[in-house]
Amino acid sequence: MSRADEIFVENIKDILENGFSDENLEVRPHWADGTPAHTIKKFGVVNRYNLKEEFPILTIRKTYLKSAIDEMLWIWQKKSNRIADLHSHVWDSWADENGTIGKAYGYQLGVKHHYKEGEFDQVDRVLYDLKHNPQSRRILTNIYNHHDLGEMMLYPCAYSMTFNVSGRTLNGILNQRSQDMLTANNWNVAQYAVLMHMMAQVSDLEVGELVHVIADAHIYDRHIPIVKEIIENQQYPAPEFVMNKEIKDFYGFSRDDFKLKGYECNTKKYDIPVAI
Repeated sequence: MSRADEIFVENIKDILENGFSDENLEVRPHWADGTPAHTIKKFGVVNRYNLKEEFPILTIRKTYLKSAIDEMLWIWQKKSNRIADLHSHVWDSWADENGTIGKAYGYQLGVKHHYKEGEFDQVDRVLYDLKHNPQSRRILTNIYNHHDLGEMMLYPCAYSMTFNVSGRTLNGILNQRSQDMLTANNWNVAQYAVLMHMMAQVSDLEVGELVHVIADAHIYDRHIPIVKEIIENQQYPAPEFVMNKEIKDFYGFSRDDFKLKGYECNTKKYDIPVAI
């Protein structure tokens, strides 16, 4: 079975059995019909994925890896805030009249900053340090910029990535302030696992561990029956992750350079409402 399945099932059961419900509190999120979107949540969930052992993707529910990668490349490679630069429509609800999400996500990664070594944006600074200063404890990105929050259509959920090199092994910590466990948990895990593989390959390193830290891991009220069904689905072995080994330039990857070999999973499509 997939280790990602085991972790997800453990998380969901723990939240449902031991989580805090905000059903009697006033909340900001709401459903499309205007009804408040309440949650049951756990604080400070930490999950560890050994990327050397297997690729962390669910088999109890299909994760559309190519679409997840497309969104990750939109943020980290294109550094874009324009939804037209995406192949999917997952961000349409947060677009402004100009078709952007404001100064959020990719926009923040693309802003250049001055360092003693020169001028870099956050992604290029990481790439530079992984090659020139791999033992540094300062290799990280942070897109939760308080100065620009008022001009963001959505505050960043996954806001910080810290990279750490031990010998020839690249490890990473993904910090997330908020996580909709049904719609986004494995989506984000798979995205940042791919990012780790990319960063390791172009830096001549070996991929290691991805640690996912979630401050507020929650399940929305209308999602509870769905997650209860999903965690009872049949589990399959983790598939083999395949990446184009010829690419040594971070900006040379496309979403077609990645695939999963032998991905068996539950293919039922669920009608999942999204809280806004």
